[in-house]
Amino acid sequence: MWLDGRVLKGFKDFLFRGNVVDLAVAVVIGSAFTALVNAFASSFLTPLIGVIGGGGKLGGKFELNGQTFTWGEFVSQLITFVLTAAVLYFLVVMPLHRLLQRRVRGEEPGPVAPTETELLIEIRDLLRAQQGRGTDRNGPPDEL
Repeated sequence: MWLDGRVLKGFKDFLFRGNVVDLAVAVVIGSAFTALVNAFASSFLTPLIGVIGGGGKLGGKFELNGQTFTWGEFVSQLITFVLTAAVLYFLVVMPLHRLLQRRVRGEEPGPVAPTETELLIEIRDLLRAQQGRGTDRNGPPDEL
């Protein structure tokens, strides 16, 4: 059956893999940020544009042949887009780009890989564990 232990374990492993959880957190934070920016636009930008556009009931709008054009709402959303893009650029893209440039120039060390000796010691210890013998990291290395 598809609900046996292996399928559920595989699904659980998939869900709790680091990148899936990070993606879920990013989506939630992105949604919250979008709501915040939209609230700013509707609470402050749209009324401000309405006042600049003549104020009153028709501020930021005009009517032509019975059709209402809400240019103030468009300008408000345009400013919202530019603000969102600026925040993302200055808080995410620029710092990441600087970090990558430092790594390319050698100023920022990349992830440290284990040395060949460390890998060989780990292999030796795993082989010993499979054979049922203990490990002695303080003594001289044994021949394999």
